[in-house]
Amino acid sequence: MSRKSKRFKALLEKVDTTKKYDLTEAVSLVKECANAKFDESIELHIRLGVDPRHADQQVRSTIVLPHGTGHAKKVLVIAGGEKVREAEEAGADIVGGEEKVAEIEGGWMDFDAVIATPDVMKVVGRLGKVLGPRGMMPSTKTNTVTFDVAGAVKEIKAGRVEFRVDKAGIIHNAVGRASFTTDQIHENARTLINAIVKARPAAVKGTYLKAATLTSTMGAGIKLDEVAIQKDTTEA
Repeated sequence: MSRKSKRFKALLEKVDTTKKYDLTEAVSLVKECANAKFDESIELHIRLGVDPRHADQQVRSTIVLPHGTGHAKKVLVIAGGEKVREAEEAGADIVGGEEKVAEIEGGWMDFDAVIATPDVMKVVGRLGKVLGPRGMMPSTKTNTVTFDVAGAVKEIKAGRVEFRVDKAGIIHNAVGRASFTTDQIHENARTLINAIVKARPAAVKGTYLKAATLTSTMGAGIKLDEVAIQKDTTEA
């Protein structure tokens, strides 16, 4: 049986595990609990009333968080011709063509996001089994298959993130860092929740947002009041 550290036991004394907090309370508390010796990631975990086994109950989209995630993403663009220069000028970290596909097939994964132009997708498609499970496979749904590579690069650099429901019906996303202000974390979290609510599939019946937790990398989980956080987003 794992033993809790003194630091973690002290955190649990601050969090009422029987209570569900509104977003403002939770953000203040999560910052107070993020006292590790590094800049912890602040994460939002939301359990949805969907069955991901059905195609019409998938929840997946992208948003631009107002204040980013605090993590500078290394962007790879796979393209050719003039789009190579366009990607470089937009700030892409790595730009290449079919040779990058071969490198990824060989095990190279030194990047955080992949953008590809439609004309190279016949080759990039071979990477589905490698990039798919990591959530990095280029797709028109996430605007990562596009001829507007400059726009896509700038969006990702500005804080665009993808959210998608996993096999257990849960969405996991970072909404900032412990070094962010409470207002920045609150606005990022509210933006993500609002996008998830708007992405509700028409096929879903009953309660959609079933549970939500805000936490930091090394902190205690803080339960959120599902009704209150949805009201917070609709009134924003």
